[in-house]
Amino acid sequence: MEHVNIYDQISSNKRLSYLLFVVFFIISFILAFIISEFFGGGYAGTTIILILAVIWMLFSYYLGDKAILALNHAQEVKKEQYPHLYHTVEGLSIAAGVPMPRVYVINDPAPNAFATGRDPKHSSVAVTKGLMDRLKRIELEGVLAHELSHIKNYDIRYMTLVMVMIGLIGILSSTIFRMLFYGRGRHNKSGGALILVGILFAIIAPIIARIIRLAISRKREYMADASAALITRYPQGLADALKKIEASHVPMVKANPDTAPLYIANPFAGKKELFSNLFSTHPPIKERIKILEAM
Repeated sequence: MEHVNIYDQISSNKRLSYLLFVVFFIISFILAFIISEFFGGGYAGTTIILILAVIWMLFSYYLGDKAILALNHAQEVKKEQYPHLYHTVEGLSIAAGVPMPRVYVINDPAPNAFATGRDPKHSSVAVTKGLMDRLKRIELEGVLAHELSHIKNYDIRYMTLVMVMIGLIGILSSTIFRMLFYGRGRHNKSGGALILVGILFAIIAPIIARIIRLAISRKREYMADASAALITRYPQGLADALKKIEASHVPMVKANPDTAPLYIANPFAGKKELFSNLFSTHPPIKERIKILEAM
């Protein structure tokens, strides 16, 4: 099997992720422009809408991690409660060169974990009890190194912003539908064309945003796997952990659908859903294991 270069893997995923993120701004601008044109605001109106959107994004961004932890029923723990987990995170944080994140535990039998926060100084790692019960120490280190990689690579900031952008696109699309429903706005020669474009884009934009979110999430998981291998110097540990997570077939009870991309593995993997491969928030675990074992 061909050897996989870890640094090439990270660089490739970063380039594609940045490209996909730009698309979110383009979609938001088009939606804001349609709304502004409908009311005759032009570019000035578009600018005002985008400024308000940025204010909303900043508010969501700074409070996002607290909401994510609450939605997933994560409870902060101290060293005395889970000394093994705490010391493992502490040691790997030193190896990764990041500040010690807050440690949370989710009372859920499914094996899973995620990281959140806006930067390494304001970060948290959450693991389920099911993960701690099933994994050996070297396997747990692989999973935690993966989550610390998300922190070190600023994936936590990136994914938080992506989720905020998706929420923004949803709000703008809903606004267009409400405008058309109530029949307000300009009534000129271009009104019919504007309405048609507004309807089409309001329908398509959220679908595009969802697909882009999934693509970004998948690429970030590959990159975090590669970074974790750099931290532990033992890719097989994470590979073995992923094998156990995949074999569990236990969907999480307390996971929230909106935060699913943050987890190391799809928290709803045990549930049968239509188009599960197309709309999965995570790349196939078998493919991730294959890449790790080739390192």
